[in-house]
Amino acid sequence: MTTPPSPEPADTRSRVQDPSAPAVRVVCVVYHPGDELARFAATLALASRRPVELVVVDNGTDHAVAASVVEDVGGRLIVPGANLGYGAAANRGAAGALTPWLVVANSDVEWTPGSLDRLVAAGEEQPSAGSLGPMLLNTDGTVYPSARALPSLRQGAGHAVFARVWPRNPWTRSYHARQESVGGYLRDAGWLSGACLLLRRTAFEQVGGFDESYFMFFEDVDLGERLGRAGWENLYVPDVRVTHVGGTSWRERPVPMIRAHHASARQYLERRYSRWYHAPVRIALRAGLGARERLQLRSAAR
Repeated sequence: MTTPPSPEPADTRSRVQDPSAPAVRVVCVVYHPGDELARFAATLALASRRPVELVVVDNGTDHAVAASVVEDVGGRLIVPGANLGYGAAANRGAAGALTPWLVVANSDVEWTPGSLDRLVAAGEEQPSAGSLGPMLLNTDGTVYPSARALPSLRQGAGHAVFARVWPRNPWTRSYHARQESVGGYLRDAGWLSGACLLLRRTAFEQVGGFDESYFMFFEDVDLGERLGRAGWENLYVPDVRVTHVGGTSWRERPVPMIRAHHASARQYLERRYSRWYHAPVRIALRAGLGARERLQLRSAAR
């Protein structure tokens, strides 16, 4: 692994002298959560031998479930008063953290015993790591693609246009190519899924946290790219495994989720290819994403 671009700044907030003090703040963003939040908190209690600071940010309007869970486990509830979106809410939960490490995770993640300690240990071994992600397993034991390369021009366009009508096309296969299939202890990734992401606080703060202009989706892609540009590594840790139940929001609200996903995809790709001579590419990407969005909306309406 490479060394970080420069030594981490001297910051007394990151010096956790008391071994009983939390080394990690876990930020969980929710919107009208169900039973999965209690399971998240219960499994988190087994994921580390040290105390963990849990902060739940509830973007919804009914906070009864979130309030009950944080009361039971001694966490903290933040109620923004509006639906800020995922990245902005995660930034709100991370603000003012004193811990050297932050976790941003979905409430539909179930931790395995000791998994958070092992993930932090990997980060402490690699001073160049700005973010680290575990292997995410679906409930059937298959691997959820959580460590990917940044989309290239051909890859992004091909995936956007053909993913639904030709699922096994080479661009989508390349986009979904994941380091977890290779094996090994640590692997570089272009970006790591925000479903369960360990962040070095100083690196997260250095790049300004999540870009809040992404309401949902692609904020993790954008963060991984900016961390890389700042000289930090995004490291996939496949020997640490957690279960990603997944799909709760999609199942309950497929239409707004489809629209939000495509809006963020357009924003990310148009920013990535923003030069004047990329204009034909942006037009093609808009057309491809628009066709893909219409197809998915029709499918969701059936």
